[in-house]
Amino acid sequence: MVLVGFCGNAKILRNKIPDRLVVLSFDDATASHYSNVAPLLKHYGFGGTFFVCEFPPSSDDSSKYMNWRQIKELHDKGFEIANHTKNHPNLPKLKPEEVRGQLDYIEKKCGSAKISKPVSFAYPGYGFNQTVLDILKEKGYQFARIGGDRAYEPLKDSPLLIPSWSMTANNKEKIRAAFNEAGNGRIVVLTIHGVPDVEHPWVNTSLQVFKEHLQYLYDHHYKVISMRDLGKYINAREAIKANAPDKKPAQQ
Repeated sequence: MVLVGFCGNAKILRNKIPDRLVVLSFDDATASHYSNVAPLLKHYGFGGTFFVCEFPPSSDDSSKYMNWRQIKELHDKGFEIANHTKNHPNLPKLKPEEVRGQLDYIEKKCGSAKISKPVSFAYPGYGFNQTVLDILKEKGYQFARIGGDRAYEPLKDSPLLIPSWSMTANNKEKIRAAFNEAGNGRIVVLTIHGVPDVEHPWVNTSLQVFKEHLQYLYDHHYKVISMRDLGKYINAREAIKANAPDKKPAQQ
């Protein structure tokens, strides 16, 4: 049982974190998110976060990536549209003004499409440094996702460094075991790329495997939410203050 106020963290938790809480997040705006993923999530009544970017060099190829009309449709269906930078760079190699430009681009595209301003972020390639963290805080981001293959512990982890497992077609048992970590105040977050991913087969998840995971979550009564909905349980501003990482956090 999680105790609000444990070890002086009274301000971090807004509500007790339920067992079997899972966040599904989808990277790179692949076309299959629109055609395959969103309808399945709706079928099961699950939430989800779509981290969008204009992935080079093929972002304008509608057979591989969503266009902004489709991204807007996902928003209108109630899914979270979140920031994954303009074109998926290695952020630690950029100057501060370039990092801001990467974030601003997606924010402005969302604004033009009448999509809510993003409050969640996913680091391309899980790369980050203190400069990127400072800019996310400056711009008011509440949650940001890295890797790490472990559960998110809100009383210990910064909400700007949320760990996740990466789903592929070949790690079904690993992901199934990860679901079992969702309890005792821990939250399981998944990074998922295309279902399928035509351009990046090394991170591909087959439609059949994805369906099997969703059915398992449904049959075992998991609560599946978007990343922004973590705000129902976690006061991100207070958690960022309380769980600030070291000045030079190690990359994941």
